[in-house]
Amino acid sequence: MSDYIAYLPHINAFLNGASAVLLFTGYLFIRARNVIAHRACQIAALIVSSLFLASYLFYHYHHGTTRFLGVGFVRPVYFTILTTHTILAVVIVPLIFLTFYRALRGDFIRHRRIARVTLPLWLYVSVTGVIVYFFLYHWFRSA
Repeated sequence: MSDYIAYLPHINAFLNGASAVLLFTGYLFIRARNVIAHRACQIAALIVSSLFLASYLFYHYHHGTTRFLGVGFVRPVYFTILTTHTILAVVIVPLIFLTFYRALRGDFIRHRRIARVTLPLWLYVSVTGVIVYFFLYHWFRSA
């Protein structure tokens, strides 16, 4: 495997973590009624998450599957986190686009309504992505 491809899981984890930080910071900004900073954080989170997705797909196209080698109690914990992460990662994509679409149209009442669902799900996917990374690459040896 190329050296640069071997670094992609680490970069992907960073991008996922950065997305979570941007999302939460954007949430704090909107709570403080700082719409401009909120918008900047949410757009940055979308860009970072898009970079993550492109990098993730590129990595797995070239590398394939990374097997989890943990045993015992940690195995069902890992697979529970991975399963919820994977399902919600698929569900969140149209929600993100709908949330951004409503904001871009200025439909802020409906934007707020969907954002109350989108934000916690997107945060969950970003944070659990980092957790899955640690399970695979730091807490247990992977093949």
